[in-house]
Amino acid sequence: MKISIPVIAVLFSLAAAPAMANPHDVNGLWLTESKTGHVQIADCGDGTPCGTLVWVEDASQLDEQNPDIALRERSVMGIQMIWSFQKKSKNWSKGKIYDASEGKTYRSSIKKLSDGTLQVKGCVGPICKAQIWTKLE
Repeated sequence: MKISIPVIAVLFSLAAAPAMANPHDVNGLWLTESKTGHVQIADCGDGTPCGTLVWVEDASQLDEQNPDIALRERSVMGIQMIWSFQKKSKNWSKGKIYDASEGKTYRSSIKKLSDGTLQVKGCVGPICKAQIWTKLE
């Protein structure tokens, strides 16, 4: 049986397709870059990702920097850290990320990278800071 080169190329591309990372598939449990927190990302109920802080190294840590004085006594564990994203062709953008250490919310984008890690960006104006989160099993 003789198979042409174009047919072989198509077969190889189909076989590799499942191994390629879907940049929108961000659900799961993620270890933050600092390795001091675990964020559970799941569907917000509208098809977009929301992330909740489900574990922190210091379980007694409070949301002391929150601009809402009434929330400063709550634990940071269980707070929603990321939300309100819009799906773009290769990532989730125009979302929000809350930084409890500063009590500030920033514009955010998230993207699953080809190696399975998650790139998380927080931005103020045109300046962004990226972190790489690792998926936990």
